[in-house]
Amino acid sequence: MPSLPQMPSFRGQNRTAPPLPRIPVPTARAIVDCGVYVDGQRLRGHFTPRQALTEANETVSGFVWVGLHDPDEGQMTEIAEIFGLHPLAVEDAVQGRQRPKLERYDNTLFLVMRTVKYLEHDIHAISEIVETGDIMVFTGPHFAITVRHGEHTGLAGVRRELEDKPDQLRLGPCSVLHAVADHVVDSYVAVADSVESDIDEMEEAVFTPAAKVGIESIYQLKREVVELRRAVAPLGTPLQTLVQNEDMPIPKEIRRYLRDVADHHTSATEHITYFDESLSGLVNAALAKISVQQSTDMRKIAAWAAMAAIPTMIAGIYGMNFDYMWELHQPWGYPVVVAIMVVICAILFRSFRRNKWI
Repeated sequence: MPSLPQMPSFRGQNRTAPPLPRIPVPTARAIVDCGVYVDGQRLRGHFTPRQALTEANETVSGFVWVGLHDPDEGQMTEIAEIFGLHPLAVEDAVQGRQRPKLERYDNTLFLVMRTVKYLEHDIHAISEIVETGDIMVFTGPHFAITVRHGEHTGLAGVRRELEDKPDQLRLGPCSVLHAVADHVVDSYVAVADSVESDIDEMEEAVFTPAAKVGIESIYQLKREVVELRRAVAPLGTPLQTLVQNEDMPIPKEIRRYLRDVADHHTSATEHITYFDESLSGLVNAALAKISVQQSTDMRKIAAWAAMAAIPTMIAGIYGMNFDYMWELHQPWGYPVVVAIMVVICAILFRSFRRNKWI
């Protein structure tokens, strides 16, 4: 009898499919805008980053402004090759979620800033209040590159406003650095004002006698303020370095503008620090309010328990089945005992009500 063909065995074999090759995404997909600016005016036409840099290098005061949004490693590597960016800065720009800092690589400055956005919410609900993102700015002799992470970090409005100020654009790529930093710090101030309104509303609710505020909502607001402070406060050191360090390749006029940005940042940081202290006081006040409410509830429970104890005690005495109790055989015995219970309970109720226990 002919033998049947043997089926192949898959036992012990790795059935995991091989990883699919990663398809590189063109760098143009990450570029939001690319413009060439000469003497404070934007040149007409569309440019690739390489073409834009070539055009800018042919002038004395021209520079390129390239805007990128969430670039991957391959896209950022191509931009780095065109503009000669340092690999360490490129790595930070790809990863995002960096602490605010300022790095200098020869004639290139790399500024990292955290962005914040206020989210509308109900103060009594447990929800996210502040959303964060990142903006990185590279500036060199003939280029400015902005790298954004996050959906709320758009810079189209900043570009339009700066293009309406040719005198400031003539100051070179550092004018872009100032405009972006000013935009970010202004958002800090706006978010701080919104959070302050939340804290004022929370204070009013906590100190209103009849209102009930969950301690969880205060803790949530405090956690969001802590996150806000972590995003805002560290930017102070880079801004001070840009303002005070004269060795930085920054025009004197831009340094004056940055001084105003640093002042606004200091004001926002002080406000946020005050918010943290206010919320700590609110937590203590809310805990004290809860403690007082619990004490009031315990007094009410104790008062009702005391009134219930009197008839319980009397009923317990007459429930011991003793026959030698002369009032048991009297026709008035039962109503008199019930009346005594009612009178004693009424006296206790009046006393407790007078002392505001119930």
